[in-house]
Amino acid sequence: MAGATALPLQEFIASLDNNCLPKILQVCSGVYFQGSIYEISGSEVCFSTGDLIKVTKIELLSVSCQDVANNETFELPISHTGLFRVVPEEMPYSTVEEMVSMRPVGLDSSLPFTFSSHSKMTIGNLALGAGTALTVLSVEKHKDQEDQVRCLIRGQQEASAEVCIPVSFRGEFYECESEERFTLREIMSSSSLRSRRFRFVNATKCDRLLMLSPVYHVQAVMNLRKNVVKFPSSLEVDVVDVTKLCKDVHFIVPLSLSEVHSEPNKSFPGVVEIIEDPETRSLFKCSWLPQLRKNEHLIFHKKGTSPMILLSTLKSRKTPQYFLVSQQYGGRFRRRPREFNSVYELYVASIHAPGLKVSVTRNCEEVEEEGLPALSVGEQLEVVRCDRMVLPCEGKDKVKREDEKEEIIMPLYMEGHFVEVLSDNRKYKLSDLGKEFNLPLDVKVVGRDTELEKDPLYGFSCLRIEAAMLEPTIQASFVHKPEYCFEIPTQWLSMSVYFTTDPLPWPKDQPPKCQVERVTEVADTFFYEFRKFGNSDAEPPPRPPKRNMSFSAPPKKTKKSKKANKSKHQGDKSVPTKQFSDLTLNNKKRPPAPPPPVSDSFHAWSVPEDESGDSDHDYETVDDTLAVMMKKAQENVMYY
Repeated sequence: MAGATALPLQEFIASLDNNCLPKILQVCSGVYFQGSIYEISGSEVCFSTGDLIKVTKIELLSVSCQDVANNETFELPISHTGLFRVVPEEMPYSTVEEMVSMRPVGLDSSLPFTFSSHSKMTIGNLALGAGTALTVLSVEKHKDQEDQVRCLIRGQQEASAEVCIPVSFRGEFYECESEERFTLREIMSSSSLRSRRFRFVNATKCDRLLMLSPVYHVQAVMNLRKNVVKFPSSLEVDVVDVTKLCKDVHFIVPLSLSEVHSEPNKSFPGVVEIIEDPETRSLFKCSWLPQLRKNEHLIFHKKGTSPMILLSTLKSRKTPQYFLVSQQYGGRFRRRPREFNSVYELYVASIHAPGLKVSVTRNCEEVEEEGLPALSVGEQLEVVRCDRMVLPCEGKDKVKREDEKEEIIMPLYMEGHFVEVLSDNRKYKLSDLGKEFNLPLDVKVVGRDTELEKDPLYGFSCLRIEAAMLEPTIQASFVHKPEYCFEIPTQWLSMSVYFTTDPLPWPKDQPPKCQVERVTEVADTFFYEFRKFGNSDAEPPPRPPKRNMSFSAPPKKTKKSKKANKSKHQGDKSVPTKQFSDLTLNNKKRPPAPPPPVSDSFHAWSVPEDESGDSDHDYETVDDTLAVMMKKAQENVMYY
């Protein structure tokens, strides 16, 4: 910066146009020495002494008008439609050429203009008295001769004559008041006019003598600034043009991982440097995360969208674990039976798996008044259909026998404990499970992924496939181990990086064969955040129908079956309630569980008006109509 001339930012920007950009400026001492902070349109711009600013674009925004008499300023938009006239300068010009050079270049109205001489002028054989007005009509240019100005002289009785005056003619010349009118845009487009003083053409509106200065909207980039910096040129900061000295300076632009994922494919592979440490370490429990530190270098091999599965271990474990698994995982799975804690859960599961078979895992006592049948441990049930039925009269047998099989009617509100009966012993790939079954799905790894040094999924007695997703990812590795890669989910890890100019650590066009990590352990916070994100706009599932609470007398218990009595004293093992969903690999969000269907097999009902007037009961049903019907009917699922 030694020897360079510092200029106010306003003056320097006014001397530029977009054709000469970009320009690199360095902030030097001014009104604010160590740092300048400006709040502009809700955003804060900070310039410190020594900062480099690369100006990439300027746009004329408005005009600052300064009253010469009292230095008061105000701004007018560049679209202002008022006209201005030039106020003649009080200082004389010494040559005709100096006076002509002050005229605006490129404006049709730059000529003619009028001036006078303070003293007598002799041009060839023509003598002009002091104060004679001369109107410049044109500038005559002749090859190998001095330029001349062609002027009009008006005499008495409207007589006129023309005379040519060399531009080097010396004297004491003054501008005369001119009838020329300029718009703000015309004034700002001419460097010569910008240095002049003006008045409004409508003097009654404003007769003040004004100096007009352009105010530009400046766009620039700065080192380690993520966004384009935008500020007005009127900031009180002095700058120096260091474009030639800093032409090889590389301005680092921080990028988030999502922004990296938006970069064109030609940017990959490339070496990046971490500017800021990851902010979301608590979401992941993987080996590569602790190594992601500030100033660490990584190789970003490629970007993409990866199908992934979210797995969880049994909730009965003391510390549940969660895993993000790539669909390229090579292990083999077998299905595991699901557990259900109510007839309503059976109903929801049977919609997606017709012919669902379960086994009873806990005894249930019969409650005749409420239509609850007796169930014994070990009984095998198969879902047949869901009907809407009238509650039978008290004492009427609700069990229908057909051959050796027995149909049992169970209302949806009935609690129970069941486990799915599976006859499927096939081994599945992870991708096949998503095609053939709905989620969530309980599975077990029966064949490890042989390409993994250690398969973290092998050995768990049961895993639950919670959800499937398509995640934008970046395949990355460390520079010292370019062949060992891992996938970074860009939406779940927040850190800033920038692309360096460092060479790739392998011969040109000979990239290493990458071994990609396919299983990433995540924290329970990831699981909860995923659930929150995935179900943000989904309605909660409807509650199952409640028991009919209109009975005034307590229910009577009937005699239990021998098998139920025999199992009464056996230890009951509680089974945790499971959630149900019809998620597939192509659908991340869990839609709400369906209400009981209305099919052709349903009995027709006419709904009478509520004559009882019993409005104090809260049935918590889907609508008021169903609340009335609950007094006359119950939802039932038929099994055999």
